[in-house]
Amino acid sequence: MTHEQSDQDRVESRAHHLLPEETAVGSDDPQAQAEAILDDSDIRAADQNAAPDTVLERRTSDQTVAAVEPPD
Repeated sequence: MTHEQSDQDRVESRAHHLLPEETAVGSDDPQAQAEAILDDSDIRAADQNAAPDTVLERRTSDQTVAAVEPPD
């Protein structure tokens, strides 16, 4: 499968699985809507500063949970 086929499969899958709020808005072209959604998602994933109001953090679980020492 080529990269282009993979992208097309991804767009087709996303077009068939629009979120309820995306479906409620309606679309004359679900394929184009899905492609725009995925393009925006790819940009945000590649550049963490692409959406200044959101922060994408990549941490492991040991970085997110404060260790609690059991009582003696």
